[in-house]
Amino acid sequence: MRPSTMIAGGLLLAASLLATGACAQSGGSEGLSPTLSAIKNAHTVRLGYRESSLPFSFLDQAGRPIGYSLELCEAIVEEIGTEVDDPNLKIEYVKVTSDDRIDAVLQNKIDLECGSTTANAERGKRVAFSPLMFVAGTKLMVPKASNVAAITDLKGKTVVVTKGTTNEQAMHAADKKFSLGLNIVTSPDHEQSFQMLADGKADAFATDDILLYGLIVRHKAQDKFRVTGDYLSYDPYGIMFRKGEPQLSAVVERTFRKLGSNHDLVPLYNKWFIARLPTGERLNVPISLQLEEAFKAMDDSASANN
Repeated sequence: MRPSTMIAGGLLLAASLLATGACAQSGGSEGLSPTLSAIKNAHTVRLGYRESSLPFSFLDQAGRPIGYSLELCEAIVEEIGTEVDDPNLKIEYVKVTSDDRIDAVLQNKIDLECGSTTANAERGKRVAFSPLMFVAGTKLMVPKASNVAAITDLKGKTVVVTKGTTNEQAMHAADKKFSLGLNIVTSPDHEQSFQMLADGKADAFATDDILLYGLIVRHKAQDKFRVTGDYLSYDPYGIMFRKGEPQLSAVVERTFRKLGSNHDLVPLYNKWFIARLPTGERLNVPISLQLEEAFKAMDDSASANN
């Protein structure tokens, strides 16, 4: 499948997933939904963050969680404050990993997951997602001197993936499709996966391309590693939260529409993907046409309809 076809089909899936989630969560309820009620009682919103998903969710030099996804979540928190009539809600940051982030939502350990999480049909059966906030796909990071240019060049070699990611599934699918005999190993988080490649314990690290670029930039390793290969998966990102709460879903949707109507989404993107980050790195990744169109669809302002 060509990347453009994959992306177009994926956007349709993401749109239908969002619509399905909204329908599944419809139905009247008296008062606040369970999550919003708990937030109002505790005066606190718990945000799940990642330590090494730059620029979506990562730690600054002082060890504080920052990033594109967290800033979107903080906008949602502000909208939640309006919904529950508490403008001074506190934020509690809770560390999650690729492997435990979905359970953290399901087990009520966090209210919003603000990382680099793919919204797909399988996950949509268990959790809900915000509108599209980024489009990524699985690629390979290899040493600069490696002769690997495509997935088929890894026959019989070791590939590290981060446990609990869609990239892990993508590599098993590719292994089966091309009969590669890969040795697919897992690590708890992207930083550990990167370190395995750096230590020579793997021939390639497979994850979303934007995260690979972020790790290379953060480690100032442009002269040591490169990203290669065709997309092996389509990964539309969203903020994750509990399913079955129409009021919470509406608050999340409204947040994105307000940001879209105020023309804040593209500048927010540019802040984290184009400009220099608070930690000093610069990714310089222009917004994709697919994401730009998705942001335009969030614009309910009068000017958008003229």
